[in-house]
This record gives sequence, structure tokens and C-alpha cells, in this order.
Amino acid sequence: MKNISQKMFQWLLHFFFPRTCFACGRDLPYNAREPLCVSCAAGLTAPGPLVCQRCGAVLQSGGAHCYACRGGKGKSYKCKVIRAAFVFNEFSRPLVHALKYGGADYLARYMGGLMAVRYRAYAELAEAELVVPVPLFASRLKRRGYNQSELLARAFAPLVGLSAPAGVLKRVRNTVSQTTLGRQGRLENMVGAFSCAAPEVVKGKTVLLIDDVATTGATLEGCAEALKKAGAKKVLAYTFARE
Repeated sequence: MKNISQKMFQWLLHFFFPRTCFACGRDLPYNAREPLCVSCAAGLTAPGPLVCQRCGAVLQSGGAHCYACRGGKGKSYKCKVIRAAFVFNEFSRPLVHALKYGGADYLARYMGGLMAVRYRAYAELAEAELVVPVPLFASRLKRRGYNQSELLARAFAPLVGLSAPAGVLKRVRNTVSQTTLGRQGRLENMVGAFSCAAPEVVKGKTVLLIDDVATTGATLEGCAEALKKAGAKKVLAYTFARE
């Protein structure tokens, strides 16, 4: 009887407030648990098949590294490996934008769960000992009400057996928007933008940075610089999507 009542309630709720797929906008079944329809969920695809061994950028013409990471250039980066669960496409983009700009904080549990499933495919991330989310500047955090990367980290970490201590990284400089900058400009924009507030937590540890999207990796590099300065042994990064 209880199950019948619950189904009736779900059906009535769906009738008056129908849920739609975040990607295509079609109606979802009344008992759907996921924010994407079956077709759009299948469109969440992993980067590849060939990606840069350091930054995870998709390589259209093969090889082991992209131009920015080739040869000795790769050794200069503080963030040693960047990987992503999915490519940033018409199926992953609506989820990222809704979580980041649309106040849909509840999506973090779904997205973090997907990240946990895909994480097992990346042996190069297996040495991570703790999870640290990319922080927001205080004023931006106040406007948004939450840090989407922190929500992803909280959902992801326990599913893969890692801890996600709060407040490890701080954003100490309110940087200009990265969208208007080229690769070098983005890297320069992030120099000194972060600091580690808990060096005792990261000292001697392999840290896994968590963020929603990686584009050039400049933000992740800025975070890695602060973590290495605080004594982290190695810094890796994992994002929901990769542009």
C-alpha cells in the first residue's frame, strides 16, 4: 500500500510539475531518477580515444602529448596529470551550466556519482590520497551560495574511498574572467591566485584536485602551485568535463 501511495504521489507531482531532460528538454518518466533521458545520458562520452598523457586534451592527430605539454614543457607543470569523466558537449554542458549558474546544486550528487564510476578507468589517478576542490573567491561564493566543485568533491570522494577535507585551498585573488584570455593569459591570470590554508593536511600527500570543467588547465595549475608550495608530494586533477 505504501509503494502504491508513493507512486501515486510521484505521478501527481509529475503531472503538475513535469520534469524534463536537462539536455534535450523532453519530458522524463514520472519515476525518473536521473536528470537526463536515456538517449542524452548515452551522449555523455569519455574524452578520446587518444588524449594527451599529461593534460588529457583530445589529440586529433595521435601522438602522446599535445603541443603545450610536449617535450620539456610538460615537466614545468605543477599539476602532473589532468583527466576528465566526459567531454564538454551538448549533453554534459547543460548539467555543468545548471550546476554552476542555475542554482541546481542537487545535480552534484548525480554528476559526482558519474565521476566516481569513470574514475576507475584511470589508473594514473589511483595514487591519490585525498580530494581537494578548486575554491571560489569569497564574493563569488556569496553570490552563488555554494561552490560547485566542493559539492562535486563531497559527492565523489566517499564513493572512491577518499577523504575531502574542507577549507584546504583558498582563492586569495579575484581574477578576471578566463573566457576572454588565451592560454598564456589564463596561466598568468592564475599565478598567485590561490593559497593553501592547511599545509599540514597536504604535506607529503598526493592530492587530487576536483573541478567541473577543464579548458586549458590554468586554474588547476594555479591550485597545484599553491599545493606544491605547501608541501604536497604530487598534484593530480580530475574534472567532470573536458573542453
